[in-house]
Amino acid sequence: MTPHSLATASGLLLGALALSMSLGALIGAALGGWEIGLLIGALIGIPLGVAAVYLVYTRPSGEGPA
Repeated sequence: MTPHSLATASGLLLGALALSMSLGALIGAALGGWEIGLLIGALIGIPLGVAAVYLVYTRPSGEGPA
């Protein structure tokens, strides 16, 4: 799979969103409100996923990982 495929972009978006939501829920649960942590994680995960896709798609194809 090339680094510029639609599956790569979708995976990066979903992976970043799931990771930040999970971390947000864990931190929220530690502080007494996992629901708010989940929401904050989702709000952080959307721009995080967009940034990850942007970094992958703006890198020339021949370069290795950043």
